[in-house]
Amino acid sequence: MEEYEVQFVDRSERSARFVARPITPAFANGIRRAMIADVPTFSIDTVRVIENSSVMFDEQIGLRLGMVPLTTPVEEFELGEEVTLSLDVSGPEREDPEETVTAYSGDLESSDEMVQPADDNIPIIDLKSQQRLEIEADAVLDSGREHAKHQGGVAVGYRHLQQVEVVGDRSEFDDEEPQILRGVIEEQEAEHAEPVDGEPVENGDLVPTDQFGNDLSKRYPGKELEVHDVPDAFVFDVETDGSFPVDDLVTQAAKTLEGRAAELQETIQL
Repeated sequence: MEEYEVQFVDRSERSARFVARPITPAFANGIRRAMIADVPTFSIDTVRVIENSSVMFDEQIGLRLGMVPLTTPVEEFELGEEVTLSLDVSGPEREDPEETVTAYSGDLESSDEMVQPADDNIPIIDLKSQQRLEIEADAVLDSGREHAKHQGGVAVGYRHLQQVEVVGDRSEFDDEEPQILRGVIEEQEAEHAEPVDGEPVENGDLVPTDQFGNDLSKRYPGKELEVHDVPDAFVFDVETDGSFPVDDLVTQAAKTLEGRAAELQETIQL
């Protein structure tokens, strides 16, 4: 089985940029699609309205609740399983047209401590005096293939890793025009590169182009340049909605592809 190399350019709990190689464009797109459509998350699917004396229709409340990201522990639940949440918020006690109470996602109470709002500060509705919203809701585990509200990967993209080649010096009479490039470069011309924030430059470094304002003329001043794609190397930019850490999103997406490949192999051998 072929070994794949993954190098992180930057990484946090909810977002990451990494280089994967050697992979084909088809495999890169398969990973992207799996992160969007195949990794299941919890999302509110059914709402039972006990009281809604707000100015918003029940259907609008349900729509807003359905788009609240919920934490989804990996491999703890099966597809189709449900968790119940409740919300009970009233407006201010005194009558003041300028005063309201905001119902936030953090006001949702879950029957399972593992499934909670991923963010507590998502506003649902403002309530005035004598207004109240009380609901019960069922969150179901499903995939983005069935509905966009189950897409844990909210921003997933990829592009070729690129290298810059210095092919000569600019004439002293040439105007230094910007040469814009966006993405990540694999440094191969360290001896010509300007240090970023005083850091030493070495060949093989993975450098986000925003570190030098996406302008190659600032990275390699006075040089004639050519940009080349690195064969079979792709840069992924991934962001989750907080349902799970970005590491879980990527690894679960890879597992779904592995499972499909095994299923296909078994089918062919029958």
